[in-house]
Amino acid sequence: MARPAVTAPAGAWALARVVVGAPASGHGKTTVATGLLAALRRRGLTVSPHKVGPDYIDPGYHALAAGRPGRNLDPWLVGAERIAPLLRHGASVPTPADIAVVEGVMGLHDGAVGRGAYASTAHVARLVEAPVLLVLDTTAQGRSAAALVLGMRAFDPGVRIGGVILNRVGSPRHETLLRDALAEVGVPVLGAVTRAVEVAAPSRHLGLVPVAERAPESLAVVAALADLVESTVDLDAVLDLARTAPPLTVPAWDPAVAVGGPAGTARPVVAVAGGPAFTFSYAETTELLTAAGAEVVTVDPLRDPALPAGTRAVVVGGGFPEVHADALAANIGLRAELAGFDGPVVAECAGLLYLGRALDGVPMCGRLDHTARMTGRLTLGYRDAVAASDSPAHRSGDPVRGHEFHRTVTDPGHGDRPAWRWDGAAHGFVTGRVHASYLHTHWAGHPHAARRLVEAASR
Repeated sequence: MARPAVTAPAGAWALARVVVGAPASGHGKTTVATGLLAALRRRGLTVSPHKVGPDYIDPGYHALAAGRPGRNLDPWLVGAERIAPLLRHGASVPTPADIAVVEGVMGLHDGAVGRGAYASTAHVARLVEAPVLLVLDTTAQGRSAAALVLGMRAFDPGVRIGGVILNRVGSPRHETLLRDALAEVGVPVLGAVTRAVEVAAPSRHLGLVPVAERAPESLAVVAALADLVESTVDLDAVLDLARTAPPLTVPAWDPAVAVGGPAGTARPVVAVAGGPAFTFSYAETTELLTAAGAEVVTVDPLRDPALPAGTRAVVVGGGFPEVHADALAANIGLRAELAGFDGPVVAECAGLLYLGRALDGVPMCGRLDHTARMTGRLTLGYRDAVAASDSPAHRSGDPVRGHEFHRTVTDPGHGDRPAWRWDGAAHGFVTGRVHASYLHTHWAGHPHAARRLVEAASR
């Protein structure tokens, strides 16, 4: 049974919110979450999209559906104490949202390896005090689906499963069987999606194809997902469930407070790589750089022939340079400028590859003395790192939590001055004013990186 809606006390915010979880990956969380965002927006509601974990691609679809940035909630990367404040911040800007939809990661109770439930969907649901809408792949399942849901609910009594959406239902008879079984254990069914009407976005070696690479097709996919959810999910019941979340009493995360205000009065231009080849970034990165006093401008290495006028520092995040290697190589002017750029540069993963001499034999910027190539091996996981060298973003000895997600390797794997150390090994490169490695970090968890970069750019 859904709890009655609650009223916020003074200073709190009765933000309706729901977490979309599942027993495992592949049950349809992204389909349901993206469809919910788009369908609720069609109703005229302001919706705030969020994603548990370090994923960059799903938030792109969320942003397209919601019309505002998709944001990540990852206790490993930013600390558990910042999760609810970051939710409140994301749901507040640019305008207050009517409802927040949080898509989970992997299975509901799957956390960081060796850390129990830490950084799991269940952990985040507890931190933001939101009910869970469980998406259940019912392929080849009958009454046993109720036992699975019952076990998911009992495993962690601190997580409230408020309803189920049945996915890949085979027939009306199959749906009736499932609804009857779930009624026995007191879990309401808020929707049922049949196999015949599934909508899928194309994927490749690191997951879904990013929105920026296929904008017209992505719009069509999101519209189809909205149609799907509108026709198969009880949106009023989902809203009622979301409104049972208690008021948020923590203050919103504030980038200006996090960085300690502007680093000076110079307002240096910081160019942040974007466009189809560099789609992996967190919205808070730009907010922190701006709060630290920078003028943030986007540069597209596929199309822009030069850095923005007055650029004093560059941030090159993650993405898929291997897919766009020839086009990146063809932009000779920007490659040459980056090769000789004497300002501070921070590069992660795709940025590491782009700054090297070559990627799969295709020339890149040559700023760093390494080559890179694709492999058949996926390197994936959270990392507990320590900065190994002073750089424009970190002081030597700074502890940082991040994650890796790539199928490439560099030769050599690190420079004489490595960027990081973890698990007893050196990783990445610090050369002059360049800090580059495979490690993805979330600067909301390490706001000193933004301030340090702006200070370096001002000098």
